[in-house]
Amino acid sequence: MNILLLSMPDSFEHMPPVAVRMPNGALTSLAGNVDEDERVAVADLILVQGRVRQTIEQLVRDFDPQLVGLSVMTFQRRTAFKIIQLLRSLKPSVRIVVGGYDPSLAPEAYRENLDVDFIVRGEGEITFHELLRAIKAGESFNHIAGLTFREQSGWRSNPDRPVHTLESDEIRIPNRDSRVLRGYTMLGRQVDVVETSRGCTFDCSFCSIIEMRGRNFHTYSFDRVLADIRDACNHGARTIFLVDDNITLNVHRFEALCQALINAGLDKVDYIVQAMTSAIANHGETLAPLMRKAGFRYVFLGIENILEGDLQFLRSSTKNTAREQGRSVGNASLKAIEYVHRNKMYVVGGLIVGNPEDTRESIEANLEFARHYIDWPYIQHPTPYPRTPMTREFRERGLIAIEQLHEYDGTTAVVRSKHVEPEEMEFLRWRAERWMKLRHFPKALIHEPAFILRNALGMLAHTFRGSSAKSVLGLEDEHQVFARYRALRKAEREYI
Repeated sequence: MNILLLSMPDSFEHMPPVAVRMPNGALTSLAGNVDEDERVAVADLILVQGRVRQTIEQLVRDFDPQLVGLSVMTFQRRTAFKIIQLLRSLKPSVRIVVGGYDPSLAPEAYRENLDVDFIVRGEGEITFHELLRAIKAGESFNHIAGLTFREQSGWRSNPDRPVHTLESDEIRIPNRDSRVLRGYTMLGRQVDVVETSRGCTFDCSFCSIIEMRGRNFHTYSFDRVLADIRDACNHGARTIFLVDDNITLNVHRFEALCQALINAGLDKVDYIVQAMTSAIANHGETLAPLMRKAGFRYVFLGIENILEGDLQFLRSSTKNTAREQGRSVGNASLKAIEYVHRNKMYVVGGLIVGNPEDTRESIEANLEFARHYIDWPYIQHPTPYPRTPMTREFRERGLIAIEQLHEYDGTTAVVRSKHVEPEEMEFLRWRAERWMKLRHFPKALIHEPAFILRNALGMLAHTFRGSSAKSVLGLEDEHQVFARYRALRKAEREYI
């Protein structure tokens, strides 16, 4: 069977394709876990944002898929439906499968689409594998856990599939040879993604992960992780993003992983990782130097917010608390940042502003913190993704201002606080972030001078899009620039 797997072209504002084009690791993992006689092509449409329709038409014409799978996040749903419609028009007999966070948490939205045949809920590798086998054998789908499928009489949802423990070799490493497009880069270096664990045991109110798989934490063996990293390197990767949901949940394991990278000679790669501030703050004396020695360059710190009231709303207080001799000694962010900087790594600062009780002053306090302490901002607004506790609270309090899900990208303010309207909080973040991003250019230039010099104008144009000669000279109100920026961003997102 010919199988085409697509990720959506919609990208995050903080990861502009001119500088960052990350692959979808879930699709290559699916491709690595099918039977050997299957012919699989993976196409990350983020690589072809300006020619999505033409690329899909060519793939369908040249590859002739019998089944197409789409990985979809909530803000990509509208694009996914357009692509599904295009696929059906190009090949009416093709079977359509959807999976990922959005279909898993909001399957009802996809059951309403007459062109969707299957919904893979939760972890997809085993469910997708069993689906393909059932299709080839002409068998019923009733036994496949984690699958929702269309019957003549309507839709049927099988029981959920239990979360995989990752302990056996059942889930094989991704099939990177299945990729049919090229150009995965981060600041000029070829980039890939690797997973060493899945899950988290915290209950942050904004998190889709625990809603999809529950509160748990499972790990791959180091042999499997190192084999995956070697495979990524053999395919050209010079930067690797460890995409674990919460790799620092087990600090001792993470320390051992850093040492394993060093011992295996895999410390010449630039690593990016997401980390809890408490883990770095409480173990940074030994952990941070080991991370740097292993090759870590960027650390995404889940700071979330610097105000205790907001942390309580986000249910993030515990994982952002520093401790000394078993006692809580306050917010862990500054201490974690100090350890990262002391060891010559850079902080990608994850903050969330615009929570229900936020005032203009509390938003500005978080932005001022980011200006002083973080190297690259990843500041978002609270977003009511399907089924999260945050969504229920915002809805109960009547604070959701925008219901169009294609706006749910994290940097479009779609909820109001009791004191600030969405457009104003988005303006405050946008105004501050542009200059924070500009500050990181010299550091990136030192590391990748050829790429930055070639692409500096494009990167600046993206960061400051909407600006004009008048605005640069201070002769135009910033709200006018912001309005142009939003119009440009809206136009950019019409991929098909």
